[in-house]
Amino acid sequence: MVGKFNSVSDEAVIQIRDLHQNYGKFAAVDGISLQVPRGRVLALLGTNGAGKTTTLDVLTGFQRPTSGTVRILGADPFKERAKVAPYVGIVLQEAGFLDVLTVAETVDAWRRFTPGARSRAEALEMVDLADRAGTPVGRLSGGEKRRLDLTLGLLGNPEVLFLDEPTTGLDPEARRNIWQLLRELILGGMTVLLTTHYMEEAEALADHVAIMDRGRIVREGTLAEVTARAATVVRFRLPPALTTADLPPLDGAEVTEREGLVLVHSHEPQHVLFTLLGWAHARAVQLAELNVNAGSLEDAFLAVAAGERNSR
Repeated sequence: MVGKFNSVSDEAVIQIRDLHQNYGKFAAVDGISLQVPRGRVLALLGTNGAGKTTTLDVLTGFQRPTSGTVRILGADPFKERAKVAPYVGIVLQEAGFLDVLTVAETVDAWRRFTPGARSRAEALEMVDLADRAGTPVGRLSGGEKRRLDLTLGLLGNPEVLFLDEPTTGLDPEARRNIWQLLRELILGGMTVLLTTHYMEEAEALADHVAIMDRGRIVREGTLAEVTARAATVVRFRLPPALTTADLPPLDGAEVTEREGLVLVHSHEPQHVLFTLLGWAHARAVQLAELNVNAGSLEDAFLAVAAGERNSR
């Protein structure tokens, strides 16, 4: 294992200040600022084309920023890549393996240029691939290849880990096993920046969330802060003789219907419930399957995505 990188305070392991990344006149990243303390997880979310992968490319030193500054463990990942690389693990969406090499040969090849690498046995056991050591990579399933991606990213026991859609292709059990492994590593002080389209994954791992839209951060905060801005959903089923047109006025709420269920999205759920229950009591109407769900990360994400569509 490489020694700890000590040139930065625990408050600024990953730091982005006014980052811009342009391709001609197109701004893929348009002035974002973020920081991640040691031992914390930031989930960077957004629709396809929002700027997440470009941001990750800059953070990992694969691109020079157009303007702004990026620091990983206090160093510039583009100009000082050799200084930073031994302390950083990267799991990209596609690693580009050689299909003819076995799993064991692939790990051994990566171990040759990874300072302080874990043993092959530990690396494969960590992601439940020990029994596939002699299998050519080309014969692995998509989920098994993803686990191999992860073990190579963790091979050097990094202080900072960048994860780009880390559990794509995994079944639910394998996904939760990976989450548990990551939680253990995070408790040991590892800092993680995660991009994912699985909102459940972000909720399971992240301390902090940033949602990107067209190159900018449009929502940011702790999970509780981001989800608090999402509307609460009141769900119920009306009797067959009634439709949503029969409901009382619900000021400020959005009423939709899905597979016979009425969904009322509101930032004032107490007012909505008071109005609905009063209306139902006065008319002897049964609101079947009535439940109330607080705003979720998925709701917050979809609200941003809907705003993007409406602004086009």
